Amino acid sequence: MSSPARVVLVLCAAYLVGSLPFGLLLSKLFAGTDVRRVGSGNIGATNVARAAGPLAGILTLLLDAGKGWLAVWLAARSANPGAGLLALAGLGALLGHCFPVWLGFKGGKGVATAAGVFLALCPAAAGAAVALFLLVVGFWRYVSLGSLAAAAAMPLLVYLLWAPHFAPPAGVTGGALAIAGLVIFQHRANMGRLARGEEPRFSLAKRGQT
Repeated sequence: MSSPARVVLVLCAAYLVGSLPFGLLLSKLFAGTDVRRVGSGNIGATNVARAAGPLAGILTLLLDAGKGWLAVWLAARSANPGAGLLALAGLGALLGHCFPVWLGFKGGKGVATAAGVFLALCPAAAGAAVALFLLVVGFWRYVSLGSLAAAAAMPLLVYLLWAPHFAPPAGVTGGALAIAGLVIFQHRANMGRLARGEEPRFSLAKRGQT
């Protein structure tokens, strides 16, 4: 199989894996509700937790992260994959999550899926980003602010923590920048609310926008 054909195959497979709408399925299973009609309408873990409870939210978080990890793992099983192809597979999974064909290309914001991608690509960077996310959310109680901070920091964390005394390949750096940019873009409404002081703080007791 030619290299371009392999790239297309990996991208398509990663997109399909990423497009699985676990948040929607779990909200229907746990609460019999369409999470797209609750709170922000987002299918991510935070809104699922508010719509269907903490367990549904935690499972959504884990499964969405698993999509990103699985896409990279599958790409790694292809013949002679380079690190750039793995990053491209991660980007494909994120595109599938954010723009799933099954839901009219209206999906989630990609934080958990991106975390899963980086867990597979660079576990040290993923761990540092999760720590930053928890620190920001714990202090300010804005999930969106924690997500933005982690996404913005991720390309630098990957560059610094890829391997001792080695910078990541250009394809990985480019993929990390693209993934971070897409996650930040998906939070554009949150950024507007944060700037206006209208962003709700995280609480499982209420169903605000996320």
